Amino acid sequence: MVYCFDIGGSFIKFGVPDAAGLVTESGRVPTPLNSFDELVEVLVSSIRSMPASFAPLVSISLAGIINPNSQLTSVANIPCLNDRRLKGDLEKKLGLPVVISNDADCFALAEARLGAGRGHTNVFCIILGSGVGGGMVFNGDLLSGFGGFGGEWGHGPSVDPGAGGLIEPLKRMRCACGGVGCLDTVGGARGLERLHWAIHAEQAGSTDIIARWLNGESEAALSVKVLVEHVSRALSVVVNTFGASIVPVGGGLSHSVELVSLIDRRVRALTLADYVQPLVVPGKHAQDGGLIGAALAGEDLRQALSGKELAE
Repeated sequence: MVYCFDIGGSFIKFGVPDAAGLVTESGRVPTPLNSFDELVEVLVSSIRSMPASFAPLVSISLAGIINPNSQLTSVANIPCLNDRRLKGDLEKKLGLPVVISNDADCFALAEARLGAGRGHTNVFCIILGSGVGGGMVFNGDLLSGFGGFGGEWGHGPSVDPGAGGLIEPLKRMRCACGGVGCLDTVGGARGLERLHWAIHAEQAGSTDIIARWLNGESEAALSVKVLVEHVSRALSVVVNTFGASIVPVGGGLSHSVELVSLIDRRVRALTLADYVQPLVVPGKHAQDGGLIGAALAGEDLRQALSGKELAE
């Protein structure tokens, strides 16, 4: 059995997979942000509350990155996990094999194998949440890439300040990654809010902006159009490069079917391949992709360990 955890900056969710690989959330607790010992105790008590299993292992979806070379974690919003060799530390504390994956990568696995990307060879999953993230799956396998940053299409100085002539050029914004002009600064929910302020000098939440756009308000419509242009231009380059045949979307902005549809139409107009069917679609596991992806990654580890034992 795989004990699955989705560790985010607000909550730790946990559960175990069923025979189909789907995971029903067994519970959630607030994430201890500043005490590693308290976080370990949450994991231990959660494991005790789940069904006992022979030869179990722990699989974690984490809102952060693990450098495959140094094994150090980079988790900006959970200080007690930052710059820690988390896999080894947890295995010592829990006494169980542990696999840790980026949360966007887990969402990508869930969508590629059991969601909107099922049956597709190249799947690029994107997160349009507070910021911009993503994960790439080729033929069912995750491509984490050098440094563990595969799929992080939201970073790099790629933003066109004038959004293709839609607005007067804006000053490029500084990103949390340290760069300037990253898609992450203008492509997610916080990005939409920044754009709306920069264009109209009005503070408004992303949900309100989208609702006003759907009601036909011109100022909100321009803010949304600029966001769509930024996202679609960057995404079309990734699609052309990776050859994705489906792009499932997760994160808060994916809840707006109209917004996802608008991005889809614009991306298909910019790509080289002739996509007749929708390319950018709402993910089927936008809510539970972390846990499901953790279950799949854990099962991959179990099979690898079994294969190693047979080989020996």
